[in-house]
Amino acid sequence: MDRAVPPPDAPPHAPPRHGVPRRRLAAVVVTMVALLGGYLVASAGSAGAAVALLSQNRPATASSVESAATPASAAVDGNPGTRWSSAAADPQWLQVDLGSLVPVSRVVLNWEGAYARAFTIQVSANGTAWTTVHTTTAGTGGVQDLTVSGTGRYVRLNATQRATQWGVSLWEFQVYGETGGSADCGTANAAQGRPATASSTQSSMFPAAAAVDGDAGTRWSSAAADPQWLQIDLGASRSICGVTLSWEAAYATAFQVQTSATGTTWTAIYSTTTGTGGTQALTVSGTGRYLRIHTTARGTAYGVSLWEVQVRVSGTGPTTPPTTTPPPTTTPPPGGSTLLSYGKPAVASSSQHDSNCWECTPARAFDQDPASRWATSSTTGWVDPGWIYVDLGATATIRQVVLQWDPAYATSYQIQVSPDASSWTSVYSTTTGRGFREALTVNGTGRYVRMYGTARNSPYGYSLWEFQVYGSGGNPTPPPAQPADPTFPATRLVFSDEFNGAAGGKPDPAKWTIDPGTGQNNEVQYYTNNNNVQLDGAGSLVLEARRETAGGRDYTSHRMNTSNKFHVQYGRIEARIRVPKGNGLWPAFWMMGADFLTGRPWPYNGEIDIMEVLGRNTLEGYSTLHAPAYNGGGGYGQRYTVPGGVDLSAGFHVWAVEWDSRGMTFSLDGQTVFVASKATVESTRGPWVFDHPFYLILNLAVGGDFPGPVDGSTPFPSRMYVDYVRVYQ
Repeated sequence: MDRAVPPPDAPPHAPPRHGVPRRRLAAVVVTMVALLGGYLVASAGSAGAAVALLSQNRPATASSVESAATPASAAVDGNPGTRWSSAAADPQWLQVDLGSLVPVSRVVLNWEGAYARAFTIQVSANGTAWTTVHTTTAGTGGVQDLTVSGTGRYVRLNATQRATQWGVSLWEFQVYGETGGSADCGTANAAQGRPATASSTQSSMFPAAAAVDGDAGTRWSSAAADPQWLQIDLGASRSICGVTLSWEAAYATAFQVQTSATGTTWTAIYSTTTGTGGTQALTVSGTGRYLRIHTTARGTAYGVSLWEVQVRVSGTGPTTPPTTTPPPTTTPPPGGSTLLSYGKPAVASSSQHDSNCWECTPARAFDQDPASRWATSSTTGWVDPGWIYVDLGATATIRQVVLQWDPAYATSYQIQVSPDASSWTSVYSTTTGRGFREALTVNGTGRYVRMYGTARNSPYGYSLWEFQVYGSGGNPTPPPAQPADPTFPATRLVFSDEFNGAAGGKPDPAKWTIDPGTGQNNEVQYYTNNNNVQLDGAGSLVLEARRETAGGRDYTSHRMNTSNKFHVQYGRIEARIRVPKGNGLWPAFWMMGADFLTGRPWPYNGEIDIMEVLGRNTLEGYSTLHAPAYNGGGGYGQRYTVPGGVDLSAGFHVWAVEWDSRGMTFSLDGQTVFVASKATVESTRGPWVFDHPFYLILNLAVGGDFPGPVDGSTPFPSRMYVDYVRVYQ
C-alpha cells in the first residue's frame, strides 16, 4: 500500500509514480524455460551456427488485443508477468518479425489461463504467404515446448479454437532458431548485469545499475540538467550491432550512442535530435568495450530516465544472458563458521549524517539491521579510496565476508585483514564488483577486517547496509535470536477474528485499533473514528466508503490495525475478503513493520501488501513488498490475473502469505500468485527487511495515485466485506 510518508531522500523532482511494477516471478517451470532460452546452445545446423532466442523484443503484431494493457509486444518482452490477450472470438493470431530470414527449430508458448485448443505455428518469408510447421487440435495450455522445422523471417501463432469463453492469451511467445557466425547480430543482451556508471542519479533509488538489471520495473534517472550520460562496461571489446533503449516518460530528444576502447575517448555510432522516447530499437555498427548513451537535450523538465538499455553484439564474448529472475549469488557460511562481526567496533574513512542519510555511521554496517547503513560523507568522503573496517576483538580465522551494498557500491575493492589495523594483507580482490549482495569466500587471519574500495560505480561514495564477517576465533557477540521457521501447512492458530457479532457491532477493541486520518498517496477519503465500520450480523465485518464530508475531505472510509494489540513474525497470515467494484476504490489487506510504531520511518520498517485490488479492474490483484531499496512504484511485487477470470467483487476470496526466514509465498484461493525469495531479493534488488515483527491492517481507500480518481460511475456507499482474519504458526 505504501501508505506512509516517503523517506527524506525521496526523489525531489519526479512526479508521483505509485502502484506496483509488472510481474517479476512466474512458476518455476516458466523461469527454467526463460533461463534456458537466454543461452546459446550447440546446434546441428550449419557450420558456425548456434540456436538462440530470436523473438525477444522483436516487433510483434496481432489480430486483436483485449485492451491497451495487453499488447502484442508483451508476449515477446521477456517478462512472464506481462501478456498479450486477444478479443473473445475465433480465429486470432500473434506474429513476430525476426528481422531476417532464419531457420526456426523451436517455439515455446507460455499460455495464460485463456489458451487455444486448436492452433498452428506458421513461418513466412514476407508476412503474407505462410507455411505450417506445427498443428494441433488438442492444445493443453500451460507451457508448450514445440520442436519445429522451417525457415522464415516471420513466425505466427494462428489460434483457430479457444479453450475458454475468453480470448487467447500468452505470457510469452518464444521463437528459437539458428544464428550464423560473427557476421550476424546476436539476440542475447550483452549489457545485462554489466557494471554501469552515470553522470548523475536523481536519488539512490534510481542507480545506473537499474538500467542493465533486466528488470523492466526499475530504472536509472538523472538529475534535471543537460548533458547526462549512462555508461556500460561490456567487459571486453565487442562488435556492437544493436541497441534498444526503453525510456521512462522522462526521455531525451537529442542524444548519441557512443563506443570507446578505454572509457575516455568516444566515437558516435548513432545520433539524433528528434528522439521521441518510448522504446527505440536502433541498428548500429561500432566496436568498443564501453558503450555510452550521451544525452544533450531533455524532452521534459525532469532528468532523463531509462528503464532498460539492451545491447546486441556480433560473435561471442562475455555476455550475460537475459533471465527472468537472476539466480541468487548468496551462499551459506562455510561449515563451522560463526558470525564474528555483529556489534563490534568499526572505523571508516568517513561517514554521513544529514537529512539524506541520518546517522549512517560505521557501526550501522555491523548491527544486523538491514535497514540501516554506513555511507561515506557527502562533504568529504565521495572520493577514492574509501574504506571501512571492523575490530573482531581478537585474532580470528576469516572464511567468508558478506557485503550487502547500497546502490552506491564499489566496482573495484579488496577485502583485507590485519593484526593491528595498520599493516593490511589482501585476501580478496576484484575490479568487477556488481553491488547488491556479494558473499565472498576468503582465507585469512587477523583481528581487523577491512573493505578497501578503489573505484565507485557512481559519483557518490561507498555505502553498505551490512558487512558480515564469518569464521572462527575472535570475540563474537551472538546476535539476537530469531524465531524458528514454521512448518507449512501451519496449523497452530495464534490470532483470529471471525466477526460473528450482532449486526451493527463494532470491531473487537481487544484485537483492533481504529486508525482515523487522511491517508497518503493523494487519497481523497477521511478515515473516521468508527462511523464507517460495523458487523453485518451474518459473520462479516463491513468497511464502508461514503460520499460525505469529514476531516476536510469529501469522502469517508475506514482503516483499522492490530498495531498495539498483536504482532507476528513468520507464519501464515490470511483473510477471506470480498472487494468492491468502482473507479477510484482501493481495498487492501497488508502489514507494516512494528518498528514503525517506535519511530522508524517508512519504508525502512518494511511493508508487506498481501492483497491490493483496484476497483477499476477487479479481475486483477497485487501482492507487493516495500523496503528502502524498492518501494512505491519500484516495489518488489506481482500483478496477477485472477485464475479462471473470476471477478473478485462477485464473491469472497482467500488471500494469504506464508512467510519464513527464507521468503514469502503469496496465494489467492490456494493458488500461488507471487513468490519472494529472500536470497533472490538480496542479490537483485536490495536488503531484505522483513525478519522482524509486523502488524496487520485492513482499509478501504478512495482515490489517489494508484487507483485513480472516482467518477460518476463509482457507487457510494461502497463496501469491503471481511469474513475472517487468521494467523497460523
